[in-house]
Amino acid sequence: MAGTEQEGLRRDVTVWGSYMWGFADVGADSYVALGLVMAYAQGATSLAFALAGLVYIMIGLAYTELAATYPVAGGGQYFALRGLGDFWGFVAGSALLLDYTIDIALFSLASAGYINFFLPMFFGVKVSDLTISIGPFHQIEYVWLLETLCLILFLIWLNIRGIRESSLLNEIVGVIVIASEAGIVLFGFIAAWRPEIFAFQWLHQFPSTRNFMYGTSLAIISFVGLESISQAAQETRRPATIVPRTSIALIFSVFIFATAFATLGLGVAIPAEGSLIHPWQLLGAHQDNPVAVLAQAIPFIGYIAGPLTAVLGALILLISANSGVMSASRLTYSMSRFHFIDTWFDAVHEKYRTPVRTIAIFSAIAVVQVILASLTGPKAMDTLGNMYAFGASTGYLLVFIALIRLRFTDPYSPRPYKVPLNIRLKVGNQSYEFPVLAVIGALGVASILAMVVLTHEIGRIAGPAWIVACFCYYAWYRRRHKLPVFRSVKHDWEAQQIEVLQDAEEFDLLERYRAALLARDRAREDTPE
Repeated sequence: MAGTEQEGLRRDVTVWGSYMWGFADVGADSYVALGLVMAYAQGATSLAFALAGLVYIMIGLAYTELAATYPVAGGGQYFALRGLGDFWGFVAGSALLLDYTIDIALFSLASAGYINFFLPMFFGVKVSDLTISIGPFHQIEYVWLLETLCLILFLIWLNIRGIRESSLLNEIVGVIVIASEAGIVLFGFIAAWRPEIFAFQWLHQFPSTRNFMYGTSLAIISFVGLESISQAAQETRRPATIVPRTSIALIFSVFIFATAFATLGLGVAIPAEGSLIHPWQLLGAHQDNPVAVLAQAIPFIGYIAGPLTAVLGALILLISANSGVMSASRLTYSMSRFHFIDTWFDAVHEKYRTPVRTIAIFSAIAVVQVILASLTGPKAMDTLGNMYAFGASTGYLLVFIALIRLRFTDPYSPRPYKVPLNIRLKVGNQSYEFPVLAVIGALGVASILAMVVLTHEIGRIAGPAWIVACFCYYAWYRRRHKLPVFRSVKHDWEAQQIEVLQDAEEFDLLERYRAALLARDRAREDTPE
């Protein structure tokens, strides 16, 4: 069955399709992160996004090199497996699987939040006014919770039926979203941005060190989603050429939008609500639909931009949540193929031919996550957000380490793109390029992970607990099948790399790879024992 799915992957993703595959995921993140980060980073929100963005750029460059070199479905889980072995490949996979379940929960919740932008217009009430208390849990926004659960149930039904968002839909929605975001930024800076408001908040509304660390660690949410291009690499035409182009374009466009929204939000005179007198306070209070609130405050276009942004935000966030459902099934397929989990997870529906067990199980986990997060009341988005940051930073750290090690264990695979700042080393007859930027990136991600552990009370407990629970299953499964738990089974990476390059029709790279292997073998024959 796994083999059938592998053979069915066709390379039909174009340059624009590859870019939009990523933007449908990453582009949605700013709709979620802006309010969360402003609630904590306050007047330093732009700095928080910029620092997280610099780390993200290095992460993106690492993914660009690895996805172009190894254009296989699996993303960070496959890179960690290839570079660090089975156990660490499993750890990366379980961290990313946490991200995918949170993806379903968080983005469904955020999608419903943007739908609720229209509640005051049509019903004269805000969703925050519709709350109940259950025992020790207070201010549970039950309408928002019910809306989110309905969206997740809809996604479960949609994916079991085998209907998924097409590449064309992603491209159309993506173009509209990019145009609307560019319009908001452009008109906002021209017509509404006031530098004195921005400067006042920077000087007088600077957060405490702990809040700034917390906000910076949440800002990484804006840049999660690079996995999408890597997951699509096995279905991308000429990935050695296309993946670097689309990845780098995505990296810098999302970085620009995220920092621009933060800077714009701190300098726009948004009408105050009650005791909220500073822009960061208002946007931080509207964690459910911050970009729509910001767009509505822009003169001349606000009456149209606000509702339009809310509709587009709800749509692209729902698509992103749907990609979480699909990505979970793709990741579990890759993990089962390498004997990390049982092939039971890949069983398909008799009628619809979809991985019904994976869809149902991991979407059900997302339902539980939404319910538990909603018990925290107004902090529901924040609760899911800090767990999302834990999974992302853990997976990204392992990807950086894998990239460094692969430079030494696999110097023969042609790398169409390499991260900059390399130091050439020579050991015996073999030359290596040590990636300095990967070390800096690993330290940057490690600092983000440290911030999560130090400042996220829920994330530092729930995140590791998820990894431990997954490990218990992994250890049981491997022992049951008489496979090593901490060591790796034998993999013929060279044969697989040749097969991948052939399938990708990267014949020039294939010849270079074979020539490098031949030169290595000849050097070994000439070396006396």
